[in-house]
Amino acid sequence: MERQVVIARPSSSASAGARGDSATLPADLRAEQLIRLELLYVFGVALWVLTLVMDAWFAPHGDRGPYRSIIGGVAAALAAATALVVRHAPVSHGSKVDVGTVAMVPHALAIALLNSWVAQPTDVRPLSQVTVLILFVGMLAPARPWKVLACGLVAAAMDPLAVWVAHLRGLPTPPPLRAVLMFYENFVCAILAVVPVRVVYQLAGRIRQARALGSYHLVERLGQGGMGEVWRARHRLLARDAAIKLIRPEFAAAFGSGRSAAARFEREAQATASLSSPHTIRLYDFGLTDDGTFYYVMELLDGRDLESLVAEFGPLPPARVLHLLRQMCGSLGEAHAAGLIHRDVKPANVYVCRLGLEYDFVKVLDFGLVRHEDRARAGTMMTHAGAVVGTPAYMAPEAIAGHDVDRRADVYALGCVAYYLLTGQPVFGDHGAARQLAGHLQERPVPPSLRAPCPVPRAMDDLVMACLQKDPRDRPQSADVLAEMAERVLTRDTWDARAARHWWQARESAAAPPAGWPLRHDLTTVAM
Repeated sequence: MERQVVIARPSSSASAGARGDSATLPADLRAEQLIRLELLYVFGVALWVLTLVMDAWFAPHGDRGPYRSIIGGVAAALAAATALVVRHAPVSHGSKVDVGTVAMVPHALAIALLNSWVAQPTDVRPLSQVTVLILFVGMLAPARPWKVLACGLVAAAMDPLAVWVAHLRGLPTPPPLRAVLMFYENFVCAILAVVPVRVVYQLAGRIRQARALGSYHLVERLGQGGMGEVWRARHRLLARDAAIKLIRPEFAAAFGSGRSAAARFEREAQATASLSSPHTIRLYDFGLTDDGTFYYVMELLDGRDLESLVAEFGPLPPARVLHLLRQMCGSLGEAHAAGLIHRDVKPANVYVCRLGLEYDFVKVLDFGLVRHEDRARAGTMMTHAGAVVGTPAYMAPEAIAGHDVDRRADVYALGCVAYYLLTGQPVFGDHGAARQLAGHLQERPVPPSLRAPCPVPRAMDDLVMACLQKDPRDRPQSADVLAEMAERVLTRDTWDARAARHWWQARESAAAPPAGWPLRHDLTTVAM
């Protein structure tokens, strides 16, 4: 009997852990919290500077007294220092939030001193700007609730304190208790500011619980695309990060419906997990959530995809393209030997990584749409709603025409990828899906040597053009055959590991890297 793969709901202990974690925000929300806190104090600098300018404009001879300039200048400097600490200080996230929350107090004192430095009514006062400050800090960048309450109450007391300072300076002031009651709105706002803070931290606990997938906890969203989202995740028991790809229920309709969809998904995910090539991304786990969302748990890669690499740094040298192409063939060759067709080979699904002591190491991704060769008709390139699953710029003519497809469709896509790496452009340009599909069906491609900025050897030209033949019988018949052809094209100038190692050494010593290499190596995740 076919069984449905379903992730169990979190246990009571897991739920309790999620509730306990509500004291801290998830990583992505913490990052947003620091951005808001920084912007709050940058805005504060602008307001204090504006106050100084307005004073200079309306009282050019200092008729309002130098105290306003001194207080405003000190407050502006404090706001600027707080913004710099939040952005650049080498301290923990919690410490930065605490600094931003505590900095509310001296700013409230500055506002209060300006409010009471000269004689004011002793019976009633207009609403103090301190209330706005307290509410803004509580809503935009909340610390823990008790910290917001404590700092808010202290900030609220700055106006009565400024009245007491005015009394010491001989100005007419109300009695102390009346001074406190005069600014009761400050204290009310300090208490009200805790309400949104508690809501934010309660939602944080619910987010943590909602992000729990079996043994994995979703930490941070790293990207999204047409199929769904990719998250950085951490195993609950093992100190291992992973990438989890969530396929939305509406797209999962491509697998069928109900129990048959789950069984089919499980069968094909197991086939993908059976691939052991080092150039194929490792699949740790897979499953189906209660709401019908499929998910894959994969290794998290330290590198970047070929599409973004070429888009940012331009086409690659032919020797490097050969080096990468041979590794792609290693991944797809194993899949073809197992009767599997990738069906969506494209630059965005190929990562170049630093793996241990190896450099320029290729990982082929997104085997989530893999099909067995005996079931891979062109119709499987469509969802049940008729939407195209493959990428038009890299689809073989037989898939577009509705004919049977086999491993040679992946070979055609490899030729398109090599063409893009050499020229920085798709085979038939970037003029829309319809134009690209028509080109694959009807047009003869321009040899890459005529469009590449670097000289392309004739043998490399012939290799790419052989992959782009309209008739599958005229192409290399598998990825293994293509790898052998690439081996014969190799020359003494071919890219090798030593060149990669030299680049990394130059990068670490801040020297200029050779052309065709990224200037930075960001931690990225699986492309959609």
